[in-house]
Amino acid sequence: MVMRMNQLAPMEGSRKNRLRVGRGASAGQGKTCGRGVKGQRARKGGYHKVGFEGGQMPLQRRLPKVGFRSAMKATRAEVRLSELAKVEGTVIDLAALKAAAVVSVHAELAKVVLSGAITRAVTLKGIATTKGALAAIIAAGGTVEALEKPAKVTKLKAK
Repeated sequence: MVMRMNQLAPMEGSRKNRLRVGRGASAGQGKTCGRGVKGQRARKGGYHKVGFEGGQMPLQRRLPKVGFRSAMKATRAEVRLSELAKVEGTVIDLAALKAAAVVSVHAELAKVVLSGAITRAVTLKGIATTKGALAAIIAAGGTVEALEKPAKVTKLKAK
C-alpha cells in the first residue's frame, strides 16, 4: 500500500484539543480561566520580558561574564610539520591543504608550526611559518616563498 499526503495524520493521543476557557464552572476553566487571582499575569495585556524578575537584578546580570570566542578562529588554521606529509606533491599552498583535509574548507589563512618532523623537501606558497618550522623545512631541503602582507589601512581624521 502506498501512503499519500491526504492520509497523513498525527499519532493517536499526540495532539490535545485546545482548552476552551471561560465557559463556566462545569467546563473546569471558568471565572479566572486558570490565570489565578489578580496581578500582572491575570490581566489581558500582562506582559514582561523573558528573564524579568520583578525588578530584582536578573540572574543573567548577576553572574559574571566568562571567556571569549574569536570570530576569526573559523578562518585561521594551524598546521603541524608532521601533517605536511599528508599532502601530495612538492608545492603546498592553501588549496592543497584543503584538498588533503589538513585544514578546514573555511580557512583563509594557515600557519605551519614546529610539531613533529618533516622528512621530504617541500615548497610552501602563501602559508606562514614559525621560526622553528621554517628552520626545519629548510633543513629538510625545502623552501618557503614569502607571504605577502596586506597593505596597512590607516584611518583618515575628519577635519
